Amino acid sequence: MTDAADPNVDPQPAVAPTGTGPYSWYVLFVLVLVYVFNFVDRQILSILNEDIKADLGLSDAHMGFLFGTAFAMFYAIFGIPLGRFADIWVRKNMISIGLMFWSLMTVLSGTAKGFGSLAAYRIGVGIGESSASPAAFSMLGDYFPPRLRATAVAIYSSGVYIGAGVGMLIGGQVVERWNYAFPIAAEAPFGLVGWQAAFFAVGLPGLLLTLWVWTLKEPQRGQSEGLRAPDKHPHPFRELARELAAVIPPFTIYTLHRDRGMPAAVQNLVLAAACALVATLLTMTIGSPEQWIALGIGGYAFLSWVQGVRFRDRATFGMIYGCRTMMFGLAGFAFCAFVTYGAGYWTAPFLIRVHGQSMATVGNLLGMTAIAAGLLGITLGGICSDWLKVRTPRARLYCGLVTSIGSVPFALVLFTTAHVNVAYVCNFFFTMFSSFWIGSAIAHSNELVIPRMRGIASANFLLMGTFIGLALGPFTIGRISTSLEAGGMVAGEALRAGILCGLGAYVLATLFLLIAMRTVAEDEGNRLERARALGETV
Repeated sequence: MTDAADPNVDPQPAVAPTGTGPYSWYVLFVLVLVYVFNFVDRQILSILNEDIKADLGLSDAHMGFLFGTAFAMFYAIFGIPLGRFADIWVRKNMISIGLMFWSLMTVLSGTAKGFGSLAAYRIGVGIGESSASPAAFSMLGDYFPPRLRATAVAIYSSGVYIGAGVGMLIGGQVVERWNYAFPIAAEAPFGLVGWQAAFFAVGLPGLLLTLWVWTLKEPQRGQSEGLRAPDKHPHPFRELARELAAVIPPFTIYTLHRDRGMPAAVQNLVLAAACALVATLLTMTIGSPEQWIALGIGGYAFLSWVQGVRFRDRATFGMIYGCRTMMFGLAGFAFCAFVTYGAGYWTAPFLIRVHGQSMATVGNLLGMTAIAAGLLGITLGGICSDWLKVRTPRARLYCGLVTSIGSVPFALVLFTTAHVNVAYVCNFFFTMFSSFWIGSAIAHSNELVIPRMRGIASANFLLMGTFIGLALGPFTIGRISTSLEAGGMVAGEALRAGILCGLGAYVLATLFLLIAMRTVAEDEGNRLERARALGETV
C-alpha cells in the first residue's frame, strides 16, 4: 500500500467540491487563445503548401511528412514526459514556457532555405507544443466539475478550428499581398518570399501571449471534486529529467539498466531492434525513409516509456494500458483524427489544384469555415456528450460515431463534385461533423483514471492521436498522391484519389468505438475499485 503523504498518491476526499466561478471561465478563455496559437502555427503549412513545395522542390509526400510526421513524432515523444511533468509542476508556467519556445520556432521557420532546415524547425514547433494540452487539460479538470468537463474541454479544443481558420486567413492574405508588393524576392525585406513572411506574421504575436499566460492562477489539484490536494513534489525537475531519460534514446537503455538491471535493458534492446526492423521493411517496400525512420524512433521512444511506467508506476500503467475500454476507445478516436488531420490538411491544396482557386480565396473561405463550422461542431459535440452522459455511460463513444458516420457523405461530395461552390458548402458540414468527437475523447480518457493520472492519460490520448492521426494521416494521403502522380496521373486527380482512400480510416474508427462500448459502463463504474486493487489509497 502506498503512503498517503506521497505526492504520487491520489488525494483523499476532504472538502466539498469547489464551484465554477467567473475566474474559471476567464482561465478557459486564455487557454483557448493559447490553443489558437498552437494551431495557427501548426496549420498554416496547409495554405502555404503549394508555394513551399514549388520553392523548395518538394513532393506531396515531403509536405505530408513536414506537416505530420516531423512535427508529430517529437510532439508525441516529448508529450509523454511533459504529461507527467504537468502532474507535478506549476502547469500555467509550463504552458507559458512552451508557448514561447514554439512561437520562436515558428518565426525561425520563416528563415528556412531547404527541406532539412524546415524539418528541423517543425520538430522544434512539435516539442514546444507538446507542453500545452496535457497541462491545460489537467488545469481544466480542476477548474471545472465533471458535469461541465466535456463542455469546457470542447470549448478549449475549439482553438483547433479557430487557430486553423486564422492560420488559413492570415497565410493566404500575407502570401498574396507580400508577393504582390515584392514580386522580386531579392528586393523584399531580408530577401523573404511570401510564405516565409507568413511564418513571421503568426509566430511573433505568440511571444507576447507568453506574458499573459504567466499571470494565471494555478488551481489546487482535485478542487473541482472536493479532493484534498497532494503535497508539492519535492524535486519536479529531477522527475522531468528521469521521464525524459525514459523516452529519449540512448538514455532509455541506460535508465532501465540502472533502475531495473540487465534483463530490462535487454528487453529494451529487443524493442529497439524490432522498431528498426519494421522501419527498414517499410522503407524497402514503400520508400520515404525519413517517414519510417521518424516513426521507428517515435515508436521505440513510446514503447520504452511504457516499459518504464510499468516499472515505476504500476498503478498508472494498469489503469491506462490494462483497461480495454480506454485503449479501444482511444484507438477509435485516433482513427477519427486520421481523417480530421489528413483530409483537413489537403483540402486547401486540393481546391487550388482541382478547382483553380487562388490562395487568398481558399484561405478566406476555408479559414472562415474552419472557425464557424469547427467551433460549432466541437462545441455541440461537447454539449451533446455531457447531455448524453447523464443518460448513458456510452455517451462519449456515441459522439465518436457521429463523426465516423456523419462525416462521410459530405466528404464524398466535397472531393468528387465538379462544382466548387458545392465543395465549399460540403466542406462546412464535413468540418462540423469531423470535429464532433474531440471533447468526448479527452473526457473518455480522464473518466477512466483517478485525478493524479489525468496528465499522463491526456498525454496518452494525444500520443495515440498524434501517431495514428497526425503522423500517418497527412503523409499517407500525400504518399498515395505522389505515387499516383509518378505513375502518370494528373496532380489534382492523384490528390483526390489519395484523400478518398484516406476516408477508409473511418471504418476502423467505427469498429474500435463499437468494441469499447461493450465494456465502458463496467470499467467506468469500478474505476476506484480498480485503482485500489493496483495499490492506490482512494
